[in-house]
Amino acid sequence: MRFAIDSGKLLYALGVLFAAAALLYFVRDVVFDLSITVKAALLLLAFIALFVAGVALERDVLDVVAFALSGVTYVVFVGYVVVRYSPGETGTFLLLAMSAGLFVGLGYALRAGIPTPSRRTAAAALGGLLIVSAGLVGADALSGGVTYDVQTNESVTVSIPETEHTPNRYPYVEGEIGAVTVSNPSPFLRALDLPSLSGCLVGPTEHPDETVFINTDIQWDEDTIGASTTKSYAVRAELPIDPNRTESKTYAIEQGLDCSTERSEPTLVVQVGESDTID
Repeated sequence: MRFAIDSGKLLYALGVLFAAAALLYFVRDVVFDLSITVKAALLLLAFIALFVAGVALERDVLDVVAFALSGVTYVVFVGYVVVRYSPGETGTFLLLAMSAGLFVGLGYALRAGIPTPSRRTAAAALGGLLIVSAGLVGADALSGGVTYDVQTNESVTVSIPETEHTPNRYPYVEGEIGAVTVSNPSPFLRALDLPSLSGCLVGPTEHPDETVFINTDIQWDEDTIGASTTKSYAVRAELPIDPNRTESKTYAIEQGLDCSTERSEPTLVVQVGESDTID
């Protein structure tokens, strides 16, 4: 049995697949420092532009390709909105139901034979969408991104908790050592990506050069910050302390990168890195 493969349609299909991959990469928040709001708006505008192009194109198959790209873009848009805006079960259901109604209505309109716009009209519509897109990107760039300010206390004091520990073993006691303040001055929803924090102990201590685990009290699923919003998160460190010790112990705190320099007192060096990658 011989299979007849249309090379042109095959290339069109590959183009649609690569476009879908590009859209998925676009929404992963690893390229183009755009806000979540603007990215969602650009996806919606791209859907409209591709649908207009599909209606205006009269060449064989190209209109189908444009409609396929339009549909893929809308699917990515809906998925991005659901993941980033977390509309809840009811909101997600309504969004999907409205999307179903939208595409049924568009399909009916195409089957009924909606008037094909002239090239001039289609170009004007696409130009208008392009201007709106450029305006959104410009507003996003001018409004400023999310800023992170890590402030540490001068010192932290820890003591043995009132629980039993294995003898001759250093337990770890959590202590609050500072805060991370996050500000979003823009009018758009943006991704929240706290800087990575780590620490080490230096100076006259029973366990020098030991790596210290540092975390914040941010919720595990909190990855966005609203428009014109400022938030603060406590920074905590798991510090070792001798279980045989009867008195509390104080560590000085400083921000830096050098854990090899000697200090005159037990010191926790807090290392602030780049923002963690969401994806």
